[in-house]
Amino acid sequence: MPRQTRVVRFSRIGGPEVLSFVRETLAPPASGDVQLRIEAIGLNRAEAAFRADQYIESPSLPARIGYEATGIIEAVGPGVGDFRAGDAVCVLPMFSMNRYGVYAQHANVPAAALVHRPDGLDALDAAALWMAHMTAWGALVDIAGLCAGDTVLITAASSSVGLAAIQIARAVGARPVAMTRDAGKREALLAHGAETVVISGAADCAQALRAATGDGVRLVFDPVAGPAITPLADALAPGGLLLVYGNLGGQAEHTPFPFYAAVGKGLSMRGYLVFEILRDPERCARGRRFIEHQLRTGTLSPVIDRVFDFDDIVNAHRYLESNQQIGKVVVRVNG
Repeated sequence: MPRQTRVVRFSRIGGPEVLSFVRETLAPPASGDVQLRIEAIGLNRAEAAFRADQYIESPSLPARIGYEATGIIEAVGPGVGDFRAGDAVCVLPMFSMNRYGVYAQHANVPAAALVHRPDGLDALDAAALWMAHMTAWGALVDIAGLCAGDTVLITAASSSVGLAAIQIARAVGARPVAMTRDAGKREALLAHGAETVVISGAADCAQALRAATGDGVRLVFDPVAGPAITPLADALAPGGLLLVYGNLGGQAEHTPFPFYAAVGKGLSMRGYLVFEILRDPERCARGRRFIEHQLRTGTLSPVIDRVFDFDDIVNAHRYLESNQQIGKVVVRVNG
């Protein structure tokens, strides 16, 4: 039977204020889909970019929204064999938000985008886990092959992905150097495992980078892009990799190729999105095994900065874009 549920949608491009609640009739899950009672949502900057039409796909208005959530399966569609009603699951971002969206009390999602909720995690922690840690694992371990003795420079380090990258670097024996523009976050980043912290934009930033990185780092993991990558390239060691995975600076189209550093040191520069991992079954499975193992050993754990109620989704998005947070912004929905 179709059911009524509350869903977040937006009918125009803009800031957090364009998000609104609508009551919709949710059909039974189609073939290959399941229907979830959403318990918690993990917010991501990708969703804010989608809402503002600054993402890799443009929204089809009126648009749904939401990549990451956790909840309880209430119904399964035809052809679903790995999940059943009552299972606690997490939703990974393996779909287009023009087709599915998890900012809702209940939602149909593809079973292919689900993983069983790891033992020992409550709904809030589970909603904060996968996007951040799979993004960081894909970059640091799968692509860069980071290992013991390596140094990685992590920019925007107080984000959920940045903190996950610090944890993963530590897990493989590498040395994480954190960069943030907010000096007030220094102590928190050190407490979360950064070996040292560099304040971007400070007068002595270049000197601090040299002091923190010594002969250079093998990997720079950067979601900011734009002109700020030039000093990051300078911080790389010969043969190093500059991996760009976001546009937090809003100037992606002005991202230069650091020619002299690249040619002089044989550097590589690469774009990255987590979807290349999630869409490759073997790489995705390796990432899941790594993350689940490190969860069991206590090496990895989700970091939640603040929890909002579902009715406060607009303010949750405002906070997401404030850059005040240290860790994940999570929204509590049912329960």
